[in-house]
Amino acid sequence: MRCPFCGEDDTQVKDSRPTDDGSAIRRRRFCAGCGQRFTTVERVQLRELTVLKADGRRVAFDRDKLARSIRVALNKRPVDEERQERIVNGIVRKLEASGDTEIKSDDIGGAVMDALKAVDAVAYVRFASVYRDFREAKDFEAFLGGMEGAPLARPDE
Repeated sequence: MRCPFCGEDDTQVKDSRPTDDGSAIRRRRFCAGCGQRFTTVERVQLRELTVLKADGRRVAFDRDKLARSIRVALNKRPVDEERQERIVNGIVRKLEASGDTEIKSDDIGGAVMDALKAVDAVAYVRFASVYRDFREAKDFEAFLGGMEGAPLARPDE
């Protein structure tokens, strides 16, 4: 592994341990060239996923982009980082287990909506406002009106 500080090609693993949910390995590394320490995370990847955008473009699936969008939706909500990571891992596993190498962006958005609806109603609405491109207050009203009577999980449940 190349050192991110000095670019040295040879770094040493000092410590390895599984993440809390066991879906990845965290490795502490040391660079003999500059003496810096850094952490890497190793995950199993079942297959290369490609996202099929609405406009027909194909782009490589980016797990970090998925994690960022979930983190933004859950910003200042009472959902800890460990649970957020479990949500991301669950969505990625679901996408990989589908057997398809090309995933429609709508399918990814739907999976995120389902996951957020089960975790936090405010985050669900936040994500929906971006995903469904709400432009006016009436867009929120129509969306929230469609949610009436639907049970939503509370973050403390």
